[in-house]
Amino acid sequence: MWRKKPKRLTLMINRKTQPDFKDAVDFNLELKPYRLFTLDNGVPVYAYHAGAEEVMQLELLFDAGSWYEGKDMVAGATNFLLKNGTTSRSAYQINEHFDFHGAYLNRNCYSETSSLMLHCLTKHLGELLPVMKEVISDSNFPQPELDIYRQNMKQRLEVSEKKCDFIASRMIDVHLYGDRHPYGRYSKASIYDALEREEIVDFHDRFYRNGHCKIFVAGLLPSDLESQLNRAFGQFPFRKESIPRSFIEKQPSPEKHHRIMNDPQGVQGAIRIARPFPGRHHPDFHAAQVLNTLFGGFFGSRLMSNIREDKGYTYGIYSFLQNHLEGSAWMVSTEAGREVCEATIQEVYKEMKTLREEPVDQAELLLVKNYMMGSILGDLDGPFHVIGRWKNIILNGMDESYFYEGLRTIKQVQAGELMELARKYLLPEEFHELVVI
Repeated sequence: MWRKKPKRLTLMINRKTQPDFKDAVDFNLELKPYRLFTLDNGVPVYAYHAGAEEVMQLELLFDAGSWYEGKDMVAGATNFLLKNGTTSRSAYQINEHFDFHGAYLNRNCYSETSSLMLHCLTKHLGELLPVMKEVISDSNFPQPELDIYRQNMKQRLEVSEKKCDFIASRMIDVHLYGDRHPYGRYSKASIYDALEREEIVDFHDRFYRNGHCKIFVAGLLPSDLESQLNRAFGQFPFRKESIPRSFIEKQPSPEKHHRIMNDPQGVQGAIRIARPFPGRHHPDFHAAQVLNTLFGGFFGSRLMSNIREDKGYTYGIYSFLQNHLEGSAWMVSTEAGREVCEATIQEVYKEMKTLREEPVDQAELLLVKNYMMGSILGDLDGPFHVIGRWKNIILNGMDESYFYEGLRTIKQVQAGELMELARKYLLPEEFHELVVI
């Protein structure tokens, strides 16, 4: 006998009444805490358990960026070749193992750090960790793999050097920091030719097998995560303290205006306008983020409205604060038609002048604040985003108060404060100006 279905209660929506509207600036956002534990060898593990699917992300972060290399490109080559062969597995076998389990093992090298990052199904972690361990402990950097790496990188570089945007992005860093500073070094074919296997093996031994490591993990984590990580990485002779970075003096170019002709037939120019700026520890940083968003940090910014929407000089123009651990820079980046590059630069300076002399009206400021709060809300959506924000805070030597101070600044900063910041930092004479055609 079938049971009679109960009547379903439905909530009728009054479509004649406008729903409540709430500004994002009124949201009370929360950065969920991580769990911290240490492996037997003292390696800190920052773990965030959350999510709806049985997936996870595991990142091993080493003090092994280009800052620590004694010869150009050794750090990047070492990091790239980590999974290109061990004493018992070829590059093909390593990649086949991760592919078979539906996992992805990636590696990246930055100025201060390098990383080995795994994305996988939680249930396969036990099969994947031993191979990650092998990659760190037993990579042997076969000479044929190094030869292929050299060839591929030189071919890629040859293609990239024909693009004005590529040249502009690396040359502005040279003008800001100097070509011997880690933030200003750039690749050359001759540097790849000079790479030696013995240098890579030595760098791997010093900064991976015997280096300093932090682990960041997020997702739906297994209940025995700590024991699994201990078995894989808890016996490495890692250092307990971070490896100090030697002081390397910045040597900015004394000349502020630079023009490079990379392609005489080029119809488009890449523009970079940048100045040194204090890092995240500076008291102006949070408010400068608000000013930057207003100036050129989103699609509705002053630069975009003027130079794209009104003048039609470019498809897009943005400004941003570089995310370096040792200092930073405030940069404007765009590409424009060859014949309007100089006019584009003048419009950028015009917008700087307006921000120095006229306070932003409350409606526009509220729009910027709502955009920034909404962006942060999006960055907190999902465990991988949350651990990524924590990683940025931890690597900069800060705690959760940095996050909440940023929220307070977005909510409370006033037009007058932003105008004072513009008078302090948005000064054309302080900016390096570069056009590459």
